[in-house]
Amino acid sequence: HDCFSPDGKHILLSTQWGSVTKVVLISLGNGAVAPINFDLLSEEGFHDKASQQFVCFTEDGGAIVTQSEANRSTILGYLQPSLLERGGKVVLSKVLANMPSISSTSFSSLKPESCFKPGTGYSYQIMNTQPEHGEVKVPVGLVLLRPDNSENEKLPLIVVPHGGPHTCMSTAFVPSYGFLCKHGRYAVLHVNFRGSTGFGQAALESLAGNAGSLDVLDVVAATRAVIDAGIADPDRVGICGGSHGGFLAGHCIGQHPDIFKVAAMRNPCTNVATMVTATDIPDWCYVESLGSGRYNFSDFRAPSKEELGIMWDKSPIAHLAHVKAPTLMALGMKDRRVPPSQGIEYYHALRAKEVPTKLLVYEDCDHAIDLVVSEADFWVNTKQWFDQHL
Repeated sequence: HDCFSPDGKHILLSTQWGSVTKVVLISLGNGAVAPINFDLLSEEGFHDKASQQFVCFTEDGGAIVTQSEANRSTILGYLQPSLLERGGKVVLSKVLANMPSISSTSFSSLKPESCFKPGTGYSYQIMNTQPEHGEVKVPVGLVLLRPDNSENEKLPLIVVPHGGPHTCMSTAFVPSYGFLCKHGRYAVLHVNFRGSTGFGQAALESLAGNAGSLDVLDVVAATRAVIDAGIADPDRVGICGGSHGGFLAGHCIGQHPDIFKVAAMRNPCTNVATMVTATDIPDWCYVESLGSGRYNFSDFRAPSKEELGIMWDKSPIAHLAHVKAPTLMALGMKDRRVPPSQGIEYYHALRAKEVPTKLLVYEDCDHAIDLVVSEADFWVNTKQWFDQHL
């Protein structure tokens, strides 16, 4: 109920608007949708690249919101009650809480000048590319992170397709990618392939039945766009992803081994055919492999012989023979979404091919691998893996 305005005439919520998360106002009278424009950093300005989220209404009719950027952590703020009258116009705001610079401790190996200071160390930009393939012609959204003072360099590139797949990587602050960018001096490219939220319903639905092909080609097109722009070194391109992002990492190193030289996967789906009866989301296996309308949510059935064949064809394991990229595999052993057997199967297959690989096992983690110690261990290992092989 906190999303309903005090007058009962509007709903305020957060939604994807391309590669940016926006706060929007929806009229319950006519259904009109208008963005709420504000900037917590300037109070009276409008920030078109920051990702912003609605938290709740206040008793006086104002709103509590948050704002962050790829290189600036979350700020908590307040919007004045006039927001209900100014849909599409700038709304006055003020900061309620802002994270200060993070200082290194006596236990840290970081030098004081390496501490996190919001807005420094690396920058980001929103880009779009329009691939020629695919029936739904909408741009593929990109968020590119670059370390400071790298304008004249061709940087090693880490490509990051998101999980989901029907989610979006926005411009919001994610410290792990800032860590890779700032302390590894990697360009980090987030790819919102078709199937992501924020780019229209047709684009969202176009991925069903085309996983492992449409999304892979979108990731390749995005990578080539950054290379062609002179930003990245074409001989030093890696890929990193979890869940569906790991699925895409496996596809990319198998289908395009001459582009993607190193990979880091986190709880990836590697064989849809062996996952479908062992996961808590069998619908994902059916819909993304076979297409919309191919799964009955009220009456589960095991796949047919023909369907299993299609699922295998749509899997990274189908392209294993071409893989040569050193691959880091991280698994949460309590994962019910993508069973650990998926990563173990792929890991042993790579070892049999004598492809350099390393397995990280987190016994107490599930799909997210987000316990503090585990998450830190994974990202430190990921940076070291890219440092070694890229």
